[in-house]
Amino acid sequence: MSDEVQRALDAAHRAAVEYLTGLGDRAVAPDAPDTELPIDRVLPERPVDPATVVHDLAVEAEPGLVASSGPRYFGFVTGGSVPAAMAADWMATAWDQNTALWPMSPAAITAQNIAASWLLDLLGLPPNAGVGFVTGAQMANWTCLAAARHRVLADVGWDVEAHGLLGAPHVTVVVGSSRHSTIDRALRFLGFGDQTLRTVDSDEQGRMIPEALGAVLDDVDGPLIVCAQAGEVNTGAFDPFGPIVDAAHARGGWVHVDGAFGLWARACADRRHLAEGVDRADSWSVDGHKWLNVPYDTGYAITADPEAHAAAMTQLAPYLVSQDDARRDPMNWGPDASRRARGVPTYAAIRSLGRSGIDEMIDRCCRLARRFADRLGAVDDIEILNDVVLNQVLVRFVSTEDSDAYTWMVIDRVQRDGTCWAGGTTFRGKAAMRISVSNWATTEQDVDESVAAILRCRTP
Repeated sequence: MSDEVQRALDAAHRAAVEYLTGLGDRAVAPDAPDTELPIDRVLPERPVDPATVVHDLAVEAEPGLVASSGPRYFGFVTGGSVPAAMAADWMATAWDQNTALWPMSPAAITAQNIAASWLLDLLGLPPNAGVGFVTGAQMANWTCLAAARHRVLADVGWDVEAHGLLGAPHVTVVVGSSRHSTIDRALRFLGFGDQTLRTVDSDEQGRMIPEALGAVLDDVDGPLIVCAQAGEVNTGAFDPFGPIVDAAHARGGWVHVDGAFGLWARACADRRHLAEGVDRADSWSVDGHKWLNVPYDTGYAITADPEAHAAAMTQLAPYLVSQDDARRDPMNWGPDASRRARGVPTYAAIRSLGRSGIDEMIDRCCRLARRFADRLGAVDDIEILNDVVLNQVLVRFVSTEDSDAYTWMVIDRVQRDGTCWAGGTTFRGKAAMRISVSNWATTEQDVDESVAAILRCRTP
């Protein structure tokens, strides 16, 4: 290794250790103004020493860093990175492996394949399922729905990969009214317009109503895709999978489950019942950087129909020398060809935590969410809007004048205070603070300090 490489890595290591050492104590919100940071933006005419580049970038970017990987960040269902996953991700970057095809990195692909089998075991999904490692839940939804599109059209004699959608039989896509926006976006990518979707009513917690689904399906004839949800993004609620799967399968339909964070309940003994029957669906999307707490750029597209999955994704060319189905070349199970070794941090996270560690981490986050709800809900002018069954808490601040405006004001104050960070949402027409407890490092003390800050910020 050259001295230049050594010094650059040393600079990165020092900066990372310094950041992580203070992560638990720093303000969660950044110190940066609302404009871009003064990071050097002059294009250099000559090379700059790599160690200098790394050092300067660390110093100049520091005021704009959000402590989203820390224990008091409760926005956007965001986890941190467990130590083994973070370190393994560094190592994967140093290895610089392209995991598109087996000949390009047998080591990284072996680790990914092992991680895939562990995921299926932990989530209680079919052991022969197809698993694609993708960038996150957005592309996991897209990949699974591409497989769904292939299967439901192939079942009526239409090859969508060969002929496209022009002239194809009509595919009815049914979604819940409380679905996540990544479902709509994925469907748009696949040629299904927003106005063509059939929407099913949801109950007060955002769960799809089976009777309403049945009424919609009574008018459906032909290819069918139904999108269900494990973990409603505001409430954490789960659709009733048994009746949904029964109704869709009775009509030859495909059921896809958006399980970005909620599907991890399957890995927790005390929460598994929330997703009862989900294993009977046809595909599932899962995020790694939410509740497995691995670095970003990691999601999982899982299908019970590997043939449809591969048919929708496989890329063929004369120079692609490895087409061994037994090895399941990663590029044939997701949308990207060149891809980093996403399976390495996933392998490291699962191995370091083990089954019991993952169970404990998920259960602890849920118990801490309950702690938030109990302490805030005990205050007279605060309402908890959801049944806290998982890691999501919806908090509304009540005012005799305008509760929506008051709630948004408290959210703004909390974010500026810096003790913790929680986002805002609108649920059932009401403004609410959304608290998502997803980080492996969050403790009861973090919750109690955050509650104190929230109560302090709600006073005029």
